[in-house]
Amino acid sequence: MTSEIRRAILGGRLRPGQEFSLRTIAAQLGVSFIPVREALRSLEAEGLLMTRRGRSATVAPLDGDELRGICGLRQRVEPELAARSGSAVDEAHLDLLRPRLERCTDRALSPDARYDEYHAIYFDLLRTSATDWEMRVTQMLARAIERYVRAGRGEIDHSSQVPTELIVALRELIAAAGTNDPEKIRATASDLVDLGARIAGESLARVRQA
Repeated sequence: MTSEIRRAILGGRLRPGQEFSLRTIAAQLGVSFIPVREALRSLEAEGLLMTRRGRSATVAPLDGDELRGICGLRQRVEPELAARSGSAVDEAHLDLLRPRLERCTDRALSPDARYDEYHAIYFDLLRTSATDWEMRVTQMLARAIERYVRAGRGEIDHSSQVPTELIVALRELIAAAGTNDPEKIRATASDLVDLGARIAGESLARVRQA
């Protein structure tokens, strides 16, 4: 249930600033009020929702300061984690990741599934030497940046895909991991984070102009 509501927010089916009652969501999902309330509390902790007196919730607005904060945290966490994990990964593992990149552009899949696969590949690379806490933080940041990247890209008609530049950048990160060179991996991961920040910023600008 948490993942269903999260995907609705990330994909724009629940829009920034949209308010809804917990009972309405419970009725739509065919479940009781209590699990919906718990799911929304989890999403509030991720910064995707704001709950009000336990009876209603509002999708968190898109905000430039928040975006800069997300991107700043990514730069502090992910390049270092990539350098550590990428230096330890073996070629057999990388060989499993490379063909999966094609799924990120498969138009037979929904945008949700394409983004899920993109993140899954990235996480599979990073978790080689990551702690559980590091992965939880990384996954939360990934969801947060995905929301901004997708915001101005017309996801609702299910016709768009993960930006090609991000797929190319992830492919380059996998190639860098194959060198087992921490400095090269760190720099390549930093470039990927910077690219995500640029795309998210451009997407936010389009939303504001709409």
